[in-house]
Amino acid sequence: MKRNLEIACFNVESAFAAHLAGADRIEFCANMEVGGTTPYLTDFLTIKSKINIPIYIMIRPRGGDFIYSNAHFEQMRNSIIQFKNAGANGFVFGILNANNEIDLNKNKQLIQLADLIPCTFHKAFDELKNPEIALQQLISIGFKNLLTSGMQPTAVKGLALLKQLAIVAKNKIVVMVGGSVRSNNINQLKNEISSNWFHSSAIIQGNTADLEEVKNLKKHLY
Repeated sequence: MKRNLEIACFNVESAFAAHLAGADRIEFCANMEVGGTTPYLTDFLTIKSKINIPIYIMIRPRGGDFIYSNAHFEQMRNSIIQFKNAGANGFVFGILNANNEIDLNKNKQLIQLADLIPCTFHKAFDELKNPEIALQQLISIGFKNLLTSGMQPTAVKGLALLKQLAIVAKNKIVVMVGGSVRSNNINQLKNEISSNWFHSSAIIQGNTADLEEVKNLKKHLY
């Protein structure tokens, strides 16, 4: 099984480092301190003009919880249209309702707006109560990927659930392993979880992906 590496990039420099070091895909965001928000279109265009690997765009209007007002939802819709027209290869988002369950209607609207561009449900999943039911819901409304740390602070701590989700998902959705994934633990994760996608920021210090860390992550996935 070929294993792939997605790097979460919070600035242009990270995206260039990820590309140079052999990452298979970039998740592009802003505002690392709140876990990622929608980036600037101008930054995306700068990256897109210089690299040739897929770039998925975080669609998140603010930090904090994943329950959004109608105004924020409209902002998310507009962002998808804007980045779709600019050539985004994928989108990353997750909307919950007031009961902390997946908001099926709003998420489906965004998937339909993205049209054929694949969508990833992000770590809002780790806020949910029933992971297997939630996984089936994501499949039913058309998500292609799920980014999760197994409902724990890190993927290593969430290992048991990640293994289970990957088995249940089969070929219906990709369970992408994320949450403090680094070169010193990726061997354990890849050996125990049947997934072909792993996600890391590859940040050792500061807020920029470390070139050597991306190389080491990729090397361990061969």
